[in-house]
Amino acid sequence: MSRVDLSRRQSEILEFIRRRIRDDGLPPTRAEINAHFGFASPNAAQSHLKALERKGAIRITPGTARGLHPVAGSPAGAERRGVPLVGRVAAGRPILAVEHCERTVEIDPALFRPRPDFLLRVEGESMRDAGILEGDLLAVHRSVEARNGDIVVARVDDEVTVKRFRRDGDRVVLEAANPAFSDLVVTDRDAFAVEGRAVGVLRGL
Repeated sequence: MSRVDLSRRQSEILEFIRRRIRDDGLPPTRAEINAHFGFASPNAAQSHLKALERKGAIRITPGTARGLHPVAGSPAGAERRGVPLVGRVAAGRPILAVEHCERTVEIDPALFRPRPDFLLRVEGESMRDAGILEGDLLAVHRSVEARNGDIVVARVDDEVTVKRFRRDGDRVVLEAANPAFSDLVVTDRDAFAVEGRAVGVLRGL
């Protein structure tokens, strides 16, 4: 994609997103883009962002205030690539809510297939035998579906956990990969949702 594919304003917004990621570790919100460029309409930033997404300059993660990701090779120096790192997740909140994003980790998302939408800091040793250790960054592709054997990030009531998914008839079992930990059986009384599938692990970052 060449620079002429973008309007002057779109190029400026793309550069602003890239600069905020570089300086602050997180992309700006739509309100911050509106304020920075003095847009009168509250929908102006969203309109420009949708145009940038259509032209392949950014990816937008739905439902998040800061889910703006410059695409490698796009104009305005957006060569800095990264994936948001999610910290401790509060009960009942979306896993990519802006208050949970500690920073953007500058890795090439193309290292993983499918591409990760976020990184999650692993707590505990329940997935040790699957090669997932405490302190690792788990690369997660957002998905509401899982197949038997997938390692998933799942929400059970107010807790988020990383386990191996297994469906047995109408019953869902979240299996630990460490004999010191018990499997978690999901019942009809539990509020259960798959948040994403693990696609890789980063260590030492």
